[in-house]
Amino acid sequence: MAEEAGPHSVQQEVARLRAELEAVHGRLADAYRLASLGRLMTGIVHEMNTPLASILSNSAVIERGLETLEKLLAEAGGPAEAQGRRAAEILEQLRGLAAVNQTACERISALIPGVKAFARVEEAEPRKADVNAILRSTLPLANSEFRSRVTFETDLEKLPEIYCYVPSLYQVFLNLLVNAAQAIEQQGRIIVRTRREGAWIHVSVSDTGRGIPPEDRPKIFTSGFTTKPVGVGTGLGLSICRQIVVDRHGGKIDFESEPGAGTTFHVWLPLEPPGGAGG
Repeated sequence: MAEEAGPHSVQQEVARLRAELEAVHGRLADAYRLASLGRLMTGIVHEMNTPLASILSNSAVIERGLETLEKLLAEAGGPAEAQGRRAAEILEQLRGLAAVNQTACERISALIPGVKAFARVEEAEPRKADVNAILRSTLPLANSEFRSRVTFETDLEKLPEIYCYVPSLYQVFLNLLVNAAQAIEQQGRIIVRTRREGAWIHVSVSDTGRGIPPEDRPKIFTSGFTTKPVGVGTGLGLSICRQIVVDRHGGKIDFESEPGAGTTFHVWLPLEPPGGAGG
């Protein structure tokens, strides 16, 4: 007859199972982060392709304009009055194209931090970061897919830096933004706000979408639950958000919703990490 397991062996088994569960959670979060980025890549590529096409087109015009300007200025005896006017017109055109190129480059640059953050391997230890900066880098990723029908607005209060797992927070905020945009069936608005509230940083994401039915609200953070059509929702996003906010950061996540009038998700992150980590 096999001996009964003692308390020590039971504790070891519990510890082993807990470690395996944490490892599965980590792999699931990584997979979901990459899947989220993959879903947005079409919009990101389009967002980058449009300004790049403008830059290439403008560069060709600028090159031709410079050649013409060089010829006008090289005329014997200096440019005549008509040539001077033409040179001034070309210079004004080149200034305008340079301004368009600047805007196009800024649009591309705005996407890069968010893409790099999602591609980064999750950090083993938290580090100090600005939550507002994370949000500003995440917004262009969501905006690239939903720009045609959703207006994104921000109301970001100046905040102190906090210790956090930066790639994980990118994942949380992108998921909340995408969920909010998908809840808007036609034209709508999403407002992102940040506030310092005592020992917490409060982030809210509000949409003007269809809202969450009362019968679905108790299941919102349950793994596998989704109200989206097959192929759109995985049922992993909000459960992973809860795991990142609550378990990894010692924070809180909640929501309020009214059918037909929209939903607001609230995330609270502690100013001081649980157990004084990082300090």
